[in-house]
Amino acid sequence: MTTPKDHRRRVRHYHDPGDLHELTFSCHDRLSLLTNDHWRGLLAESIDRAVERYAFSLTAFVFMPEHVHLLVYSRRSPDIDSLLYAIKRPFSYRIKVNLQAVESPLLERLTVRHGNGEPGFRFWLKGPGYDRNLKTRQAVLGSIDYKHNNPVVRGLCQRAEQWRWSSARWYLSDGQCQDPALPMVHGLPGEFLDDLEQQ
Repeated sequence: MTTPKDHRRRVRHYHDPGDLHELTFSCHDRLSLLTNDHWRGLLAESIDRAVERYAFSLTAFVFMPEHVHLLVYSRRSPDIDSLLYAIKRPFSYRIKVNLQAVESPLLERLTVRHGNGEPGFRFWLKGPGYDRNLKTRQAVLGSIDYKHNNPVVRGLCQRAEQWRWSSARWYLSDGQCQDPALPMVHGLPGEFLDDLEQQ
């Protein structure tokens, strides 16, 4: 019989060229680990490197205290699994090194036992996270609005642009405000907007 855990391990990413992918991944045990500006800056760097390596465009994002939302697009056959691995694995390693350097007690909280009994460091919740393909203009714009308003709904700020760690300011400035501490935002590809207009 299939258990919820089995299902999570077998979640499939549908790699249809031309789709936007809404990706969500959470911190281990859903802890609020993304409250440190230095760590959030490291995550931004990891996203930039992974997006460039796998030829994605970052359309929108938000870093919440315990999870991350990304909206990405690829002009070639997208490899979502490799993209997520390239974001999460190097970042997790850098955090582990930082925690070891200061002998942080958080190390113990983020140490898990693998199936063979060996200890391992885990910053991110196990599993592939959430992946939704977006094909319509309404879904894409709704996804962007949801991300930008998430901190407002959570009471972290009063207006979306007050939350530094999202692409809200980039959109409000029509792409003129690109914070160097944040991942590079590419916006919606023109050809994708054209396709949506015709639907």
